[in-house]
Amino acid sequence: MANITIYDGSAGSIGGNTPFGLYDTDADFIVDGPKVADWCAKRLGYPVVDIELQDTQLFSIFEEAVTEYSAQVNRFNIRENLLSAQGNKTSANYTQKLITPNLGRLIGLSKQYGTEVGSGGLVDWKSGYITTATGSDGVWSQEYDLDAQATFSQSTAGTDIEIKRVFHQKTPAQARHYDPQFGSDYALTNMGWGGTMAGINYLAMPLYDDLLKIQEVEFTDTIRKSAYTFELINNKLRIFPRPSTAFNLWFQYIETDTRDTLIAEDLVSDYSNMGYDNMVYSNINDPGKQWIKKYTLALTKQVLGSVRSKYSSIPIPGSDTTLDGDTLRSEGAAEAEALISVLREDLEAASRRNLMEKENEITDFQQGMLNKAPLNIYIG
Repeated sequence: MANITIYDGSAGSIGGNTPFGLYDTDADFIVDGPKVADWCAKRLGYPVVDIELQDTQLFSIFEEAVTEYSAQVNRFNIRENLLSAQGNKTSANYTQKLITPNLGRLIGLSKQYGTEVGSGGLVDWKSGYITTATGSDGVWSQEYDLDAQATFSQSTAGTDIEIKRVFHQKTPAQARHYDPQFGSDYALTNMGWGGTMAGINYLAMPLYDDLLKIQEVEFTDTIRKSAYTFELINNKLRIFPRPSTAFNLWFQYIETDTRDTLIAEDLVSDYSNMGYDNMVYSNINDPGKQWIKKYTLALTKQVLGSVRSKYSSIPIPGSDTTLDGDTLRSEGAAEAEALISVLREDLEAASRRNLMEKENEITDFQQGMLNKAPLNIYIG
């Protein structure tokens, strides 16, 4: 078997010697790579004991550690900012950038409500009408088949529609409360103040007088007259009261398939396509780089343990020596898991919600301290 070179205490250049080359052009990564490799080897006992690894393996582990740190932070940031980023272009890169929260999701939901109640939204309302007519018996019809008798602004063949509004009501009471039956001149005459017509009226009536008159008009329509209303059952529109003249009764409708979920491409939709890339190593702060070094050491222990576990013992003159491969692997796995847990705890502690709760506590404490401070006494 060929004699394989192991770590000799001098790590070469990391540029071009990593599996993916994700950070090979980063100046700080190029400088730190050989240093971290040498540090890991010495932490594992070099030069007292041989380290059965090559510098390229240490560089590969270092690259993995940087990527894992980046992935952990990015996953946290995606959870924090997904609602604010949904609907943005997938080409946007959010890595190590400040994202201002917005109300985009709530606004989108409001548009859906607006579609249903006719106050905005994302679906076009279209118009149509039916023309009142007499039946074969010469009596004015109350019921009209929308499929057979309605005229639509666009062809609805093969399309399901939903009627959203029917324009069948009396003139609003607001526009009729100056009717002579309810007008101010009529009321003033009954009160003994006749002759004060609208053009020369010198009496300013209170606002509630208008409101009472509007209410009177509405009660009169409801109690003394046939109410203007309609019912729509299985495409049959029945109107009340029975019409007595020919007129166009307008309505608004939507095509139901336009209410279906809108599909847009190249926009952030979920966790999988939000634009977070691997971090720029040079932009990672010192606490982050320290975590990366320790994680590199933990992974190095696992790799070295796997190498040494190939043989549980090696014969030597007069005896044999036992290798610590299994111990290294278990230590490395435990340390890596602990580092991941600490990082996740730190990220969670720095979440937007926790920071706001902390600020609220600080404000309460400060207010408590101010309440205990003696008030100044001024002597005039």
